Amino acid sequence: MIGIRRSFVRVLALTVCVALLTSAPAIQAFRTDDMHRSLEFLAIKAPNGVGQTLDLYEAMQALRIQTASIALIDGGEIAWTEAIGSECAEPIYQAASLSKLVTAVVALRLVDKGVLSLDAPVDGIQKRWTSARPPITDGLPVTLRLLLSMRAGINVPSFRGYAIGSSLPTLPQILDGTPPANSPPVAVVAQPGNQYAYSGGGYEVVEALIEDATRRRFADVAAEQVLNPLGMASSTFSYPLPPALLQCVARGHTANGQEISGGWRVTPELAAAGLWSTPSDLAKLLIAITDVYQARSRFLNPDTVEAMLERVGDGPYGLGAAVHGAGDDVVLMKRGHNVGYQSYLLMFPARGQGIVVMTDSDRGFVLANALVRRAAEVYSWPAVGALAN
Repeated sequence: MIGIRRSFVRVLALTVCVALLTSAPAIQAFRTDDMHRSLEFLAIKAPNGVGQTLDLYEAMQALRIQTASIALIDGGEIAWTEAIGSECAEPIYQAASLSKLVTAVVALRLVDKGVLSLDAPVDGIQKRWTSARPPITDGLPVTLRLLLSMRAGINVPSFRGYAIGSSLPTLPQILDGTPPANSPPVAVVAQPGNQYAYSGGGYEVVEALIEDATRRRFADVAAEQVLNPLGMASSTFSYPLPPALLQCVARGHTANGQEISGGWRVTPELAAAGLWSTPSDLAKLLIAITDVYQARSRFLNPDTVEAMLERVGDGPYGLGAAVHGAGDDVVLMKRGHNVGYQSYLLMFPARGQGIVVMTDSDRGFVLANALVRRAAEVYSWPAVGALAN
């Protein structure tokens, strides 16, 4: 059972058609400014395949999701937040691949400062990755732009983490695929720039690039460049977690609701999947990008944000996340999946609207996709196509 304090909940009709793998938008309208008060009445296909109408809490029970946390952005600011199933007002989750967007902004801040270049060969700076110039490149270099847009021709789509107490690999061991790393060597397996291929391995190259360019730990650079300036006080790439954050960590769960042994798996692949964060903190990042887009901030150069929001080649990615649409309808999208955690974020920078959903479950996408689609209907967002990686 999920421990829910129902006393603060006011009933509001929120119909969301949820399937175990997909969801469709609802049809019942409601006042936008009431959305934060309750998220009830979810029509859900339960794990036994039986369709039924449940409130949000019963739906979470049916999906065996212990906690979920949401931040809604409207008018260029956090309009409301909701944490369900947690004693903490802001539970902290593994952000999984949402880490990549944060990593991209760290790298782009360094580009703006002249420390890194988007289009210079990365092997001119980083020294710990030995696969930067294999014959397959045919003279085409791996660059930061290609790495951030998933077009560098690099393998290793994802990482599966390590049990608590296990020996953890160093960054060179992750890149080389040597013990105790449990992933293959990060290598160029296709011609750089030729095609889109999702690659967590490429973001580990970005981590090495940042460390070698700054001669500092990636976690420290990320804190200095992004987390601290934006007030993301509940976010960190450092591990072990500091005690102040540890007390509100949501423990991960499998699809059948079983808690991950030890509470979570450790992810030393920091740039690709190692961030711990909250929806509110990630919303602050989305708002910072929006503020630059709307000429209210210089956190990044305007040209840099413009590059983030343009697809590179024919793939779905800009720099750090998937991009859909153009002009006032351009949207930045990213989802994350580590063992025991699933999450999703979306931002329309021209509209100043977006949403972040994080869960502690391998079934979290079911809930997150439904909420994202429902928000899209409520706020009249344009169609965003398939939910992005």
